Amino acid sequence: MTVLKARDIHKEFSEGADVIAVLKGVSLELVQGEIVSLEGPSGSGKTTLLSILGCIMTASSGEVMVEDREINVDDPSLLADTRKRSIGFVFQQYNLIPALSAVENVEYALNIKGIRGREARDEAERVMREVGLAEKLDAPPRDLSGGQKQRVAIARALAGRSPILLVDEPTANLDSQTADQILELFRRLARTENRAVLVVTHDPKVRNVVDRVLTIRDGRLCN
Repeated sequence: MTVLKARDIHKEFSEGADVIAVLKGVSLELVQGEIVSLEGPSGSGKTTLLSILGCIMTASSGEVMVEDREINVDDPSLLADTRKRSIGFVFQQYNLIPALSAVENVEYALNIKGIRGREARDEAERVMREVGLAEKLDAPPRDLSGGQKQRVAIARALAGRSPILLVDEPTANLDSQTADQILELFRRLARTENRAVLVVTHDPKVRNVVDRVLTIRDGRLCN
């Protein structure tokens, strides 16, 4: 089943009198149970495309469908609702809340989804164990290494079992062994929990776990 579809996506930004075309007619589909990588050089449009697919920004033109619902509209409440309901997003820069512990950062993400109390804490602890941080539940972000912060960010995206996972450079701050474990976790989530996973990456080892590789250059998919 297709859970995410983008058709003829264009994105332009204005810089003074100039208009910069970042995406130039991108189309793709993600289906349940598959993991796909998106590769391309810096400036190719990867992050912009991921932000549009993740309902963080809208396209200048084109169509985006998330679970058969069109979301490329200028409606912030619809975009926010779609993010909460359907999408887990792993940001490259962590975006953890300094005043909260590791497990509270995950629990807070669940609160936003409407999951609270004991249910939220149990789910937050479950995904923290799943990413190998059972011993760091109460640690504040300042006491975590870069790799540990990345795993908290991944746990936050996994919490709530969103059907779509969008992941921005998940192995960038991890040692080789932890990176391998996280990539295997993404593959297992696709296979056993029937999630669709899209990974933006420069890491060639990601190719070992994905079903398809997409390449973007100069705002266009090459395959």
